[in-house]
Amino acid sequence: MKTIIHNEWQEVLESEFESDYYAKLHAFLKNEYLSHTIYPDMYHIFEAFELTPFSDVKVVILGQDPYHGPNQAHGLSFSVFPGVDIPPSLRNIYKELESDLGIKPVKHGYLKKWAEQGVLMLNSVLTVRNGQAFSHKGKGWERLTDAAIEKLSSRPGPVVFILWGRAAQDKISLIDTTKNIVLKSAHPSPLSASRGFFGSRPFSKTNQALIAMGEEPIDWQLPETIDEL
Repeated sequence: MKTIIHNEWQEVLESEFESDYYAKLHAFLKNEYLSHTIYPDMYHIFEAFELTPFSDVKVVILGQDPYHGPNQAHGLSFSVFPGVDIPPSLRNIYKELESDLGIKPVKHGYLKKWAEQGVLMLNSVLTVRNGQAFSHKGKGWERLTDAAIEKLSSRPGPVVFILWGRAAQDKISLIDTTKNIVLKSAHPSPLSASRGFFGSRPFSKTNQALIAMGEEPIDWQLPETIDEL
């Protein structure tokens, strides 16, 4: 079959890509990209998987669906392209990062460096129509991303799952909590951040868990400037 992801995720998710539901999703997306403005562009749909191969995943940060404004989404949950205003939820993530680890916020929202260190920033739905949040919900993406979570959960080594908000926490049934680490709190959205996200210290807790596993901690400090995409 056609290669969709250019690393070991292709084999891990092969049975999903060959399924009837994925064929329907693919046909739906083909029409959507032809008739509407869809984010991210089709070359970045699987960016989270491309940047963080299956065996390299140490941490999973679950989001819902991509940002639906121009030039924002590029396939990583909570991340935006350089030069785009930092969205409110990510501003709050940066505030908590500074409170937790003393890391000053950078002036961009491009989180590629985290992905390259083993942080899979995965939305449960991977595409969206311009200006229409959740417009691709229930079209099949959830089955694919749920399968990815289950595959990671059943890997021999543990993974740290960061679940912000109710939608992410609903995925806990897919995770073997006897061997993986699950960190839960309120969502960083301005609507809920003050109800348990601020002060939850997910970054230091993640690194403590990784060190306890014998893994290298994540360097959460992002570069001040972005020279290349």
